[in-house]
Amino acid sequence: FLITFGPFAIFYLAFYICCVVGGGFAVTLLFGKTNSERHLEKCEHSYLPATQTGILKTLDEMRLEQKPIKIDRRLTGSNYIDEPLQQVIQFALRDYIQYWYYTLSEDESFLLEIRQTVQNALVQFSTRSKEVDWQPYFTTRLVDDFATHLRVFRKAQDRLERDLSEEMVESFFEAEVEMERSVCRDVVCTSLKDEEGFLRDLCEVLLYLLLPPGDFHNKNMRYFLREILARGVLLPLVNQLSDPDYINQFVIWMIRDSSCNYEAFMNILKLTDKVSELEAVKDKALEELQYLRSLDTAGDDYMQAAGAQAELFFWLTVEGYRVTAQQQLEVMEGWQKDGKKGGSTQGLLKAAALGVYEQYLSDKASPRVQVDEVSVVKLREKLQKEGDPTPEIFDEIQRKVYDMMLRDERYYPSFRQSPLYIRMLAELDMLKEPSYRGSDDGDGGTHTLEFRLVISRVCNDHGKTYALYAITVCRRNHDGSEDSWKTYRRYSDFHDFHMRITEQFENLMSILKLPGKKTFNNMDRDFLEKRKKDLNAYLQLLLNPEMMKAYPTLVHYVYDFLENKQYSKGKGDFARKMDTFVNPLRSSMRNVSNAVKRLPDSLAEGMNTAADNMGRMSEKLGQDIKQSMFKVPPLLPKSNVDPEHCRVSAQLDDNVDDNIPLRVMLLLMDEVFDLKERNQWLRRNIKNLLQQLIRATYGDTINRKIVDHVDFMTAPEQVADYVKKFRDSYWPNGILAESPPRRDKNIRMRTRVAAKTNLLGIMPDELKHIIGADTTRKGILRVFDMFQHGPMNRRLVYVLLEGFLETMFPQYKFPELFVKLHSRSPRTARYTQKLKSTSLKR
Repeated sequence: FLITFGPFAIFYLAFYICCVVGGGFAVTLLFGKTNSERHLEKCEHSYLPATQTGILKTLDEMRLEQKPIKIDRRLTGSNYIDEPLQQVIQFALRDYIQYWYYTLSEDESFLLEIRQTVQNALVQFSTRSKEVDWQPYFTTRLVDDFATHLRVFRKAQDRLERDLSEEMVESFFEAEVEMERSVCRDVVCTSLKDEEGFLRDLCEVLLYLLLPPGDFHNKNMRYFLREILARGVLLPLVNQLSDPDYINQFVIWMIRDSSCNYEAFMNILKLTDKVSELEAVKDKALEELQYLRSLDTAGDDYMQAAGAQAELFFWLTVEGYRVTAQQQLEVMEGWQKDGKKGGSTQGLLKAAALGVYEQYLSDKASPRVQVDEVSVVKLREKLQKEGDPTPEIFDEIQRKVYDMMLRDERYYPSFRQSPLYIRMLAELDMLKEPSYRGSDDGDGGTHTLEFRLVISRVCNDHGKTYALYAITVCRRNHDGSEDSWKTYRRYSDFHDFHMRITEQFENLMSILKLPGKKTFNNMDRDFLEKRKKDLNAYLQLLLNPEMMKAYPTLVHYVYDFLENKQYSKGKGDFARKMDTFVNPLRSSMRNVSNAVKRLPDSLAEGMNTAADNMGRMSEKLGQDIKQSMFKVPPLLPKSNVDPEHCRVSAQLDDNVDDNIPLRVMLLLMDEVFDLKERNQWLRRNIKNLLQQLIRATYGDTINRKIVDHVDFMTAPEQVADYVKKFRDSYWPNGILAESPPRRDKNIRMRTRVAAKTNLLGIMPDELKHIIGADTTRKGILRVFDMFQHGPMNRRLVYVLLEGFLETMFPQYKFPELFVKLHSRSPRTARYTQKLKSTSLKR
């Protein structure tokens, strides 16, 4: 074979064989494909008659035609609410769905279905809300939830020695499980994963109640809406409402109309235990001082031109050093009493004194303060000695520098003759010399007033008892002559005069302090003597020469008040409003004062006397008032459970329906100011007496005002206003608002101080007189501190949300549902086990 065909024959033979095999495989494959297609055609063949052409054409047109979806724009039945609510829906769909949906499809049907679903849910929500009586919720349940939250916080605060955030949160939720017993929200409030799961479960329940059955059973639609509602709406809302900084800003906004009280601000700075707050306020104060000093450049410029700028800065630096040194020494004394060491502070104090010396008095100082070398050497020797420098170590040199700047013709005397001095007086509005007129004769000379205040007598006019104060006024005229006279004024005249001048000169409100009113024992001799001294001090400050220079036109009001004539009162709007409110209470309060002012020191005797006076007072108030008082039930718990370990509303009697809103408000006052303290026996009994009187005489009126206010707040116009504010805040000018950047720590600390100051400043003096200034301050600060913990704020938000849903859907078992949703808390299981073990031991 090889000889005949050659060596390549083997290769050709193999190639031919492969071609035969491959060709046979290809023919077989094609044959099978053809037969399969013929078999499938036979299987799909229909034995029905052929479809008409018109029907097929109609079906094709129906596939191409878009099915329109009709949307009813009516949501709540009120045009006031529907219009802004439709805009909110439109903006939400545009900014949260359309921006990504159009990248997937241009079909509008999905967006219309979403809008229709949202509107159906809102219609169901609106219909259900109209069927609910919201007055009990806003007047009872809402206040009770807040008061109970405050009670839990107070119990947690009492258990801790220090207010550390982590320990406070742990103690708070331990107190919550003792209060609620079957529910603890610690897991939801402290774990983001569990919180998201809770919101998803809650939103799925809400969708079941609000969505049509077809939309709810559509899993894609349900999960889509659930995630948007849970993570896009509720979670950001809870984050914002529970942010302590947001709450502080809201508090400031709520009481923005009240002027900041300087006394309250200083009290807050003295009482704060947060170093970060003080540092933030100090930094802002230094910034403001630097800004004000930059505006007042006359002194610096002039002293620099005179070559004595170093002397001026030295004097200012020494003033700052003295204050700082005194504060540091007070701190070290406190440490020594507590057995602590303050070595680092002592070293800083000496370093500060050496820094002042090196900068202004040493040979290396440039420029150097011009003072005699003997004083400088003595100061250097004091600094080199061991021990701490005293706050007065620079006083001798500072006094010499001050005398030099005051008397040297190059400095202050020359400055008074310069245009800079005139410009400074013009900026301070001190160019006009005051002209005090004591009469209407037109003399423009300057007068000097001297006065002496005495108690003339206690008068009784038609049963009204009041004190009359005699003021002896002596006026020295510019020609050396003197005029003197007496004028008589009541305390009400002083009060009206004070209101008149503080209305004209608002800055006087923080300077002048008129002695406060007193409801009880206001004719007591000791009290009148004290008031006389206070009124003397008031007039003394008012007639201070510096005060008259600062307020030149004030002198006309003073002369009108001190002239020997009948004082014509001119009360402002505020006074008339207060009189309208206070006048109906005067007769009742007089009876209360007669009952209270005779309370003796002995506890047993005091209880008997108080009971007798209460009986006589009830007879004077009349039979109707007596019956009303007997209708009011005692505020006692309805069960044997300790009232401190149950909700605040447990102290209400379900069998009595009158004055429920007012009584809940009074219970809230008990929780805020903790009037159940053991050392508050007298105040508590006075408070109970006033509560009984208010409920008996004005309970129905106050109750009606509370209910009317709730009706007003839930009116369609007000709800529409809420929706508009929500729309304008989230979409200003129709554009989605950007997320604000996180505020700086110093700004947040200053906001805390401002919020505390405003809260303390709006407390009326009457409340402080009834329950005590210290009790009032502690109650207000307790409420403020409660809002400074994020997890605890989240708990309050969820409690209010749960109460809202239980009121909205009373036919469903929401309380049992919330127990199940919060059952993952290990604290609940531990507390349940603890109760079981305790019961077994018994």
